Amino acid sequence: MLLKRRTFIQTGSLATASLLLPKFLKAFERPALVPPGNKVLVVLQLSGGNDGLNTVIPVRNDIYYKSRPKLGIQKEKALSLNDETGLHPSLIAFKGLYDEGHLGILNGVGYPNPDRSHFRSMDIWQSASNSNEYVYTGWLGRYLDAQCAGCDKPTQALEIDDVLSMAMKGDNVKGLAMKDPRRLFNTANEKYFRDIASQHPSTNQSERPVDYLYKTMAETLSSADYIFKQSKLHPSTASYPSTELGRNFQTISSLILSDINTKVYYVSLGSFDTHVAQEGQQKRLFTEMNDAISAFVKDLKANNRFDDVLITTFSEFGRRVSQNASGGTDHGTANNMFFIGGALKQKGMLNAHPDLTNLEEGDLKFQVDFKNVYATLLKKWLGADDVSILKKGYPVLSFLG
Repeated sequence: MLLKRRTFIQTGSLATASLLLPKFLKAFERPALVPPGNKVLVVLQLSGGNDGLNTVIPVRNDIYYKSRPKLGIQKEKALSLNDETGLHPSLIAFKGLYDEGHLGILNGVGYPNPDRSHFRSMDIWQSASNSNEYVYTGWLGRYLDAQCAGCDKPTQALEIDDVLSMAMKGDNVKGLAMKDPRRLFNTANEKYFRDIASQHPSTNQSERPVDYLYKTMAETLSSADYIFKQSKLHPSTASYPSTELGRNFQTISSLILSDINTKVYYVSLGSFDTHVAQEGQQKRLFTEMNDAISAFVKDLKANNRFDDVLITTFSEFGRRVSQNASGGTDHGTANNMFFIGGALKQKGMLNAHPDLTNLEEGDLKFQVDFKNVYATLLKKWLGADDVSILKKGYPVLSFLG
């Protein structure tokens, strides 16, 4: 049975999954019990450039309200964190986590010489590069390269999406992108794909590209079976919102509670590109995020896994301090990051709110290089060699033990 390369690539989600398949997934066919204490990182990407100033609000800062006469969130509507700061009114669950000591907020995160292009700035964040460098592997992909080189217990990373982000692509190992285990399983078990895989002989990787595509497709069929079976071992019975992000977090929960040895999950929400009518758009997205995170945390707590899981959020940049004429904000620079988990060493406001009297061309100056955050997550949470992965040593932060 012959299959042209164009036909193969056009066969849909399974072809996409095949191209993104980690080479080590076959090893997961052996049972590998993951005991409580296995640390998991969940990265939530706020795509489009979330407005950090209307997320963590300087409720006593006159410059904020003068710069945003219509868009500024009034103190009485914000969820109070302390005398100076409040949260967006839609982030009720985040306020609860803050009060419980399970939320850390890092302000002014960015990088030198910031780029205001969505695509370029996202590449910088995902590759963990400097703004004048072009790197085509991701920080989590290089983590997979490092952890899976010669180890007898390979590490897996999953992105809950149809397309794999650069962050998850290493030189030798890549994460796997999928919407949910059942969808991947059902697609993989279509007779068309099974017939192709069974009729094409095994080849080594030195053969033609089309042979490699056949090979990776066959491996995807096996991996789809494995991931689906693992997801059914301990399916989450908790109630989740019927939004896309709610379903994605329910998928992540079911996998965390199973025997699958997954260390990193990656999921996105957006778009936060609020040039126009920001108030309604940010409210809608924050409500979706708040409700999904609330259900996820409740689920983890009920299953005694909250101390093992760390959730972090980021966006490729923040917004300008001043509102624009269209009820929105334009591309800015530094932003805030959230850290949620039961094992935070430091919590609450981890540093000072941005100084609105000291701007650069109307934008916030960054206080913390995001690569310091990555070094902290890699070294202190994932137990990896942050220096080799990031290609340089960065000071680690103290919010993790």
